[in-house]
Amino acid sequence: MAHSVEIPKVMKALVALGVRFCEADTIVHLLNTSLHKQDGKVAVQDHPVPQVGDDDVLVKVVAVAQNPTDHKFIDSGRAKPGTVSGCDFSGHIVQIGPAAAAAHPDLRVGAQVAGFVMGGTFADYGAFAEYVRTPASLVWPVPEGTFSHEEAATMGCAFWTAVQALFHPTRLALVEPPEKTTKDEWLYVHGGSSAVGQFAVQLGALSGYKVATTASPRNFELLRTLGASAVFDYRDTDAAAKLKAATGDNIRAALDTIGTRDAQALSTAVIAPGGGKVVHIINILPDVTDRTDVERIYTLLYWALGRAFSFGPNADHPVRPEDRAHMEHFLKKVPGLVKAGQIRPLPIKYIEGGLAAIPEGFQYMREGKVSAEKIVYRI
Repeated sequence: MAHSVEIPKVMKALVALGVRFCEADTIVHLLNTSLHKQDGKVAVQDHPVPQVGDDDVLVKVVAVAQNPTDHKFIDSGRAKPGTVSGCDFSGHIVQIGPAAAAAHPDLRVGAQVAGFVMGGTFADYGAFAEYVRTPASLVWPVPEGTFSHEEAATMGCAFWTAVQALFHPTRLALVEPPEKTTKDEWLYVHGGSSAVGQFAVQLGALSGYKVATTASPRNFELLRTLGASAVFDYRDTDAAAKLKAATGDNIRAALDTIGTRDAQALSTAVIAPGGGKVVHIINILPDVTDRTDVERIYTLLYWALGRAFSFGPNADHPVRPEDRAHMEHFLKKVPGLVKAGQIRPLPIKYIEGGLAAIPEGFQYMREGKVSAEKIVYRI
């Protein structure tokens, strides 16, 4: 028997349209989408509360944060009908599976936790809902008196992506905090004011690296407060030369958080003579560089969840146990880093209205209005 409080059978959730949950516990085709006032491809509906497995926790969601992947899954049709949208959450544990309770004595019913799931893919696995199920090893307890639920929710997709890109042994393999590098080394973060970029700047500086980054000038001071040693305008046609001059031409590790052709070209161009590594979190475009001494590496955060998934025909992703093991290892450090004040949450843009307001946030993001902020909702 799982440790729990009383759990309802049905919850409200932001669901991809095409099917609808009925009280008889059946899934039927949604024939009349005009009944739904939302985005047109998602709607707040009744949905089954996820069943908790032996290794899981069930979280009563208090706040969620929005990522580009949320609306892109919807817009591209990649979100499967009947699945729950959303990835980033913070809330209180209401149920713990028996194996999880034994393996994680630091987790208890009522504790505040935060985490990341793959929304839009599984019917029982999305954050934009009143309850979310997730493996107990993939949440981190939020120390009392530190982050609010809104702040903790910002440390999902973006934070995990920065961790995976910087520290995974097959990505940049940097020294992990709280340890610090003993070498005089530079890290370049392209797109430092992006959500991933802000965490990458913090984590790189925390690990003892000197961090160079690019952003819009209005965000320069923010990035300096996060630990950046050198900040340049990404639109400056001399950015590569200025970065090389500022760093003594000693950048051997770079993270591209943007993914455009210009971003990938600059991220590769700043690598020092003799070569190095560039990690891309969006994709790897061909023909952006003729350098053969730079290793270009793709990383995908969903691998860290330890669950097979597919993006469509010829786009299957098998289980990546090494990615999950690394994330589980790092998440154990997060409460200590937060309690010590060594990690800052992202600046928040709060949108009122709960689940029903999320399509509004999707449109705000589609229109390119997000800058150095994280959209957050209270559920």
